[in-house]
Amino acid sequence: MNSSVEEYPCSSMSGWVALPLWMAALGWTLWNVLGGSLLHGGQPSLLAILSIPLLVFLAKGFTVLEPNQGAVMLFFGRYSGTWRQDGFFYVNPFYKCRKISLRAMNLNTPTLKVNDRAGNPIEVAAVIVWRVTDTAHALFDVENYLAYITMQSESAVRQVASSRWYDGDTNGENSLRGDLESVSRMLTETIQTHVGFAGLEVVEARISHLAYAQEIAGAMLRRQQAFAVVAARQLIVEGAVGMVRMGLERLEAEGIVQLGDADRIRLVTNLMTVLVADNQTQPVVSVGSSA
Repeated sequence: MNSSVEEYPCSSMSGWVALPLWMAALGWTLWNVLGGSLLHGGQPSLLAILSIPLLVFLAKGFTVLEPNQGAVMLFFGRYSGTWRQDGFFYVNPFYKCRKISLRAMNLNTPTLKVNDRAGNPIEVAAVIVWRVTDTAHALFDVENYLAYITMQSESAVRQVASSRWYDGDTNGENSLRGDLESVSRMLTETIQTHVGFAGLEVVEARISHLAYAQEIAGAMLRRQQAFAVVAARQLIVEGAVGMVRMGLERLEAEGIVQLGDADRIRLVTNLMTVLVADNQTQPVVSVGSSA
């Protein structure tokens, strides 16, 4: 979407140049109005009297801007340019000045309930760092640029959260919880796509809150614990098998004992019981055959 209004600098002059001229005119007016009537008992001139409201009107042209602040000038409803330089300056007093902040601002989205790609309800919130880069687009392309980026950010959070799995797919990829950098980049690009035409720049967007919804949080916690237990058991079994293999090989290689098939089975069973069991065990290991 393209805007018909493009930002451009407005015409102005230094306020420190215009101020002495305005003060000189004010002094002349006060001298003619007050000095003429009080000192000489005469009536002030009509020009001096008319100069008072004129000087008040001309004073409207003095404007002060802080760093990272812009002033959008309107001339009877028509855009007349933007002044971005901080300091004291003077513009056409007929201009209507609308100041707009160019600083980076934070936006915290509310906690939203969304279904992830697997259909599980989750709670997600994000913090967005943004700023205005084009004052003309921000003021004239949307009704309220703050409300606009707020709505678009919430929509983008829903879109990104619903396109990924909370813990990842079957290969552990496309995870919301485990790949926050990729999610942050995707969220930033999604928001920027929708707010760019409004003269807004998304500096950074990241997830600030992520959790399963309350109704399934308990079940999902038990599921995660079960996966952790299974993974731990796999490591224990792999280590135990390696230790048993090493033990058998060393017993036979050093000629400590000769084992038959039945003896090997009993020895492996007892060793695996000792190594894999959760509680302390005291097996009776028999390595020989009775006569």
